Order: sequence, then C-alpha cells, then structure tokens
Amino acid sequence: MSSSDTPDTDVTEAEAVEVDELREGVVARLREVLGDGVVEHHIVPNCDVWIRIRPDAWQAAASSVRYTLGARQFGFLSAIDWQPSPWRRYMDSEVDKAVHGDEPKPLPEMTTGYAGGETRFQVFARVANIIEHWGVTLKVDAGDTDPAVDTWTKVYAGADWHERETWEMFGVRFEGHPFLRNIYLPSGFEGNPLRKDYPLLSRFTKPWPGIVDVEPMPGTDEEPSSEEGA
Repeated sequence: MSSSDTPDTDVTEAEAVEVDELREGVVARLREVLGDGVVEHHIVPNCDVWIRIRPDAWQAAASSVRYTLGARQFGFLSAIDWQPSPWRRYMDSEVDKAVHGDEPKPLPEMTTGYAGGETRFQVFARVANIIEHWGVTLKVDAGDTDPAVDTWTKVYAGADWHERETWEMFGVRFEGHPFLRNIYLPSGFEGNPLRKDYPLLSRFTKPWPGIVDVEPMPGTDEEPSSEEGA
C-alpha cells in the first residue's frame, strides 16, 4: 500500500465525530444574545442539549430563548441538590449489610451533571421550539447555603407553580416571584424535604418497611420469622 493509500487518522477521527447542526445552532444563537452569560453546554447529537447560564443572566436567558429563539413552550422548572446524602444507608436490612458491608463508605464527590456546575444547588428549566423541533434544558448555579435565582414568571407564566414547588421542596428563593407560598406542606413547616440533608425521621425510629419486610421466594424451605411485619 502506498503512502497515498494510508488513511489519515486525524481525518478519520474528525469524520467520526457526529455534528448536530440544529443544536449547535441553538447554542450559537444564544451566545450571540447573552455573550458570556452562556457558561458551558453539552450536546448529545440528534438527541438533546443542555446549557448552563450565569446566575445574573438567568432571567435574560428566559427572554432570549422565548422571544429571540422562539421557544414558546414552557415544560417545567425544578432544582437539584447535588450534595451526596450525609445519612448514607442508616438502619438498613441485614441483606443490604451483607452486600454493602457494615462500615460506612466515604461520601462520593459531588458531581453536577451535563454542562457542569459550581454550587450544591442548581435550578434547571425545560423549554421547546415546537416549530423548529428542538428543546433545551437551561441550568444555573443557585448557591450552596441560601440558594436564590431570579424568577421566570415575568416571561413564562407557567413557571409560577413550578417555582413555588421548588421553593417549598428545596428552599430556593425566586427573586421577584409574585407570591411564594406552600403547595403541599402546612404553613409554618420547617425544612425542605427534597434537600439531601433533610432527615427522614421515620427511618430513625423504625427501619424502612420496604427493606426489612422480606419474604422468602416460592419453593424455599425458609419460613418468615415471627418478627417480620411487626
């Protein structure tokens, strides 16, 4: 084989990289509007795109994707607490201990998913352009101890309920929201149940029922102990 017949490795690898022109275009158009308000992005070709927004550009991002990029369909808004649970696997069954051991393992490092992140709490929202057939998940760092971002209710009216739920469950404040109030929990309830460090008090007083009530498989000679189901 002559040198001219030898495949160029760099060219071959470049051709193997799949390019998603539609979603690359969404990122490029948003960068044109927001500039360095776009921090990072991640594209799964022909599937989806995630874009991380700088906190001070969060509300501007909503206006940009709706009025400039045409993403008029609001899907949802919520939050993520990326902190690993400090409670580990307390009060687990003997079966779990046999698999995982008695000694607690070190907590894993905090990761923040596609498009990265720098804080424990992140808010993310999903919008779509149903004419051009694309959707995008926008995410923003909300902070570590007192998370807060600007409200999207001035751009997407449907964000009202979602921001109330996120405030109630995660403790994220939405600056400029017309009326943050509880949806599920009674007024005066202390704590935010979807935070990783929120203690599930039922597990401190009694082992989790779905873990300890283990019945033998059909055909085995093992009989359930008298304590099972107590």
